[in-house]
Amino acid sequence: MNIKQLKKYLKEAQSNHIAFEGVCHDCNCPVTVLVDASEKEINISGGALYKPDNKIYCKCQKCFQKDNQLRNFQHCEVYSRVVGYLRPVEQWNGAKGEEFKMRKEFITDLK
Repeated sequence: MNIKQLKKYLKEAQSNHIAFEGVCHDCNCPVTVLVDASEKEINISGGALYKPDNKIYCKCQKCFQKDNQLRNFQHCEVYSRVVGYLRPVEQWNGAKGEEFKMRKEFITDLK
């Protein structure tokens, strides 16, 4: 995650401190990554943050020291039907994208 993205999150939170909680991408252990901003710098402690797409991935400090690259990551393209055609959801316009987020999955027990 780059400095510009972190500054955006800090501005949205209206704080100089943010804690990202999640699971380590490599070892699946719980991890809390702290971001602290001062006037001149941004400090990240407890691990690392990655944002290769719209999702934030965490690594614990131990796994980050072993390998600082985000590996075994594969972007997943989701297709759905819009106006009779299957299209990648990322290519939909904003209104259809919001409509897709509001959809609910219903599972029936038909045997």
